Amino acid sequence: MSKPAEWTPPEGSWASSAGRRRNMQAIRSRDTKPEQLIRRLVHAQGLRYRVAARPLADLRRTADLVFRPVKVAVFIDGCYWHGCPDHYVAPRTNSGYWSGKVAGNISRDRDTNQQLSAAGWTVLRFWEHESPDDCALKITTTVRRLRAKEL
Repeated sequence: MSKPAEWTPPEGSWASSAGRRRNMQAIRSRDTKPEQLIRRLVHAQGLRYRVAARPLADLRRTADLVFRPVKVAVFIDGCYWHGCPDHYVAPRTNSGYWSGKVAGNISRDRDTNQQLSAAGWTVLRFWEHESPDDCALKITTTVRRLRAKEL
């Protein structure tokens, strides 16, 4: 069975066009370039971590880097999806849907921070536009400081 020549979204669909649908489906939820750069730098400093792991088993959310022994969860947030105050631009098409989705992500991020902090975790959040070197330095410094406290 072949695809129709011109795809149209079903009534009430979140996709405003076939092109938009393809774009949105192609966006990665993990292993983004900023994540990979930061991971490479942190790994080069001798630190080991879990990638895209749940810090808490009963919390259905994953952190980009997880340092379990010292309870550090690192998130590298995309400017659009997490509502960066410097770079977020509301969409021109289907704005009600996408703005609501981003607002939900912001709310979920705050809830995640709260739940992890209550469980004794240190939460580090960075924007995708931040310097990977600065992010890696802060991660490395935090993890090493917490490891030193364990001794």
